[in-house]
Amino acid sequence: MPKGPFLPSDFTATKFSAAADKAEFGNILLRFIESEWASALFTKSFYNRLSMCFGHTAHYCRSQFYEEWFSSLATQVRFLKHTLRFPCYGDPEYTFSDVERAIQRVISNRNYLARYELRLAEEQQATDLALLRQISARSTSAIVRKTPVSGTCAKTIGATDSTYCCVNRSVAVEINLEACSSF
Repeated sequence: MPKGPFLPSDFTATKFSAAADKAEFGNILLRFIESEWASALFTKSFYNRLSMCFGHTAHYCRSQFYEEWFSSLATQVRFLKHTLRFPCYGDPEYTFSDVERAIQRVISNRNYLARYELRLAEEQQATDLALLRQISARSTSAIVRKTPVSGTCAKTIGATDSTYCCVNRSVAVEINLEACSSF
């Protein structure tokens, strides 16, 4: 019984790896994403294979690779984008290109990138609102205005050189910097 969507029959064996190895790698990568990048699942053998797929290069050590690609929502989004954009070069008889393409299809079908981008936007909004609360608490004379926006262009909400705009998907927060000079 497979522990994921991939079966050995889905892939072509290489001279050095059986089709079952390819299926196992694909299933492990998907479990790793589903676990929300649990470091306990980032084993040495998984790192060794992943560092050779999707155009990655091995880092000095496994922990540096993990730090580079999985340590925050921003790096996780970057990993998913990189993985989905990679063209999967090579012949499946010599490379893992067939499992790379299959992984891309599943990542796309499961909508991982959009889900993680939404989480990242929510995290950024929470950070922006916390910063706004800090600024408001430190300067009672700060002028703060929330403006609904449809885009992310600061000019849309009338920003000037003396204002700072925190823009997310639905609300722009404009802060008069001259009133916050004590910050």
